[in-house]
Amino acid sequence: MLERDLNPKRVGLSAISTLLCCVLAAAAHSAVVAELLGRVGDEKVEIYTLTNAHGIEARIMTYGASIVSLKTPDRDGDFSNVVLGFDSLDPYIAGIPYYGATVGRYANRIAKGQFALDGATHQLPLNDGPNSLHGGRRGFDKRIWKADTRGGTAHNTLRLTYVSPAGEEGYTGELTS
Repeated sequence: MLERDLNPKRVGLSAISTLLCCVLAAAAHSAVVAELLGRVGDEKVEIYTLTNAHGIEARIMTYGASIVSLKTPDRDGDFSNVVLGFDSLDPYIAGIPYYGATVGRYANRIAKGQFALDGATHQLPLNDGPNSLHGGRRGFDKRIWKADTRGGTAHNTLRLTYVSPAGEEGYTGELTS
């Protein structure tokens, strides 16, 4: 596991997202490197390493659109990883609880796995006792996302996209994330 200690200085996921957007996207002399991480069935899972001019490095994989690591300097300039993650794909496939993953369609629990829309009640799979958690049994965290590194004028752009068809995990309507 990468930097698994539970250091109280760890940065929360929303802060990491903000850091990735603001620091990595804005820096010049940056790079994106893609590598094959493994396979899920016949589909390949890639990991992208984004590095900016300041040496800040983010590693993001296409399985679950997951942030695997984020190396950033502390006040003394020493770099370390500030997120929990693994060196290989296997623990993610085994169902480790959402480390760095994009969850969905819905983040959090839906009581009794039911919601009402336009007067109709919809039943979702129950995967957290009597509730539906983070998009169901096979939410966005267990999907392989499409990666695109061509975006805009920045050289360190990574865009991950997933199209969830109508009916997937019991949800209505198609959703592009």
